[in-house]
Amino acid sequence: MAITVVVFVITYAAIAIGSLPGFRVDRTGVALLGAIALIVFRQISLDAAWQSVSFTTMALLFSLMVVSSTFAATGFYLKVAERVASLDTPPSVLLAVFILTAAALSAVFTNDVVVLAMTPLLIAITLSRKLNPVPFLLAFCFAANNGSAGTLIGSPQNIIIADGLGLTFSEFLRLNLLPALLSLGVVWVVIAFLYRRRWTLSDRGQGVASAPVVVPFDRVETAKALIVTLLLMAAFIFTDWPHPVVALGAAGIVLMSRRIASSDILRRTDGALLLLLFGLFIVNAALAQTGLPASLVEHMRQAGLDIQAPIPLFFTISVLSDVVGNSPAVMMMLPYLKGSGADATAAALTLGSAFSSNAVVFGSLAGIIVSEEAKKQGIVISTGEFTRAGLPVSLASMALAVVWIWLRV
Repeated sequence: MAITVVVFVITYAAIAIGSLPGFRVDRTGVALLGAIALIVFRQISLDAAWQSVSFTTMALLFSLMVVSSTFAATGFYLKVAERVASLDTPPSVLLAVFILTAAALSAVFTNDVVVLAMTPLLIAITLSRKLNPVPFLLAFCFAANNGSAGTLIGSPQNIIIADGLGLTFSEFLRLNLLPALLSLGVVWVVIAFLYRRRWTLSDRGQGVASAPVVVPFDRVETAKALIVTLLLMAAFIFTDWPHPVVALGAAGIVLMSRRIASSDILRRTDGALLLLLFGLFIVNAALAQTGLPASLVEHMRQAGLDIQAPIPLFFTISVLSDVVGNSPAVMMMLPYLKGSGADATAAALTLGSAFSSNAVVFGSLAGIIVSEEAKKQGIVISTGEFTRAGLPVSLASMALAVVWIWLRV
């Protein structure tokens, strides 16, 4: 038991830090090393480790990544960015367009893929109009996180939650879509207020970023991918076909193309995230075998803190998401909530992990992507600046979510 607990603590501590101190090992490497250590030291058998991995979750997430990445390979995201760039609107209205675009794309195409594909393009748009790119990038990131909470396929943690609690696509929409939409107004109000006198480039003194990689727009393949996506959504909503099977079928269709190489699509999927989740499934299962987490949860309940109750669960997952990231946080909590399929529980996990993650740059993969991609383009978003905007967005969105969850208790 001692070895398992030590490996578990080191794994999640390193994930919170972002790497294994003293080594060039990132979050994904840490999760895999934790799983390997537990298998090597016989804290979990190979069979138990293999069985602990939810392949329904992994298959669904991978398939949706493939479908989402297809739109990057066809130049669809570039086309969307060009349309946004062509709008002749004042900065505050353009900010609203960024927010709505981020939310809509993230709800359908998975937020991390969208943010990775769109960030360089949005930098180019703002700089070409001599606008300060920071408020627009922050708004896009926050809206991608909040908007993705509305659908089952909006983010990796949503997929994990839906699989763990047995939620259908329609049930997930009913639970989370309205607060996700309302939170977009929060993003606009906060960012528009904070940057009301800092819209232009001269206010910040930013240089000119390098031009993003141009992907030629393929109208035929984009149309094919859109049709597949619409059929995928219809199957999710109107049939009881297994989500992973439907998604795998969709991924197979978009991979079969005469015009775009499958390698161009697959290299855009987030393989590192899949491996991170794979490792964490094993690390979490090994700890669960010790019986320690279940005992701790029971002791906390007897002491008056029932983390399985919706509101305490909401704040618990919110804090954990800002410490280790939202997907690892959900994976850590979910095993002790199975069988608790109440609406309020599912909403607490989804909205807590999404809305809180805007408070700090490492609270979500989207925040990390925006910060790093902006840095590559010569745009510096400091940790302090991210939090000054993200914290009020998170707190206001979380207040909205608490009211929504309370109404469902």
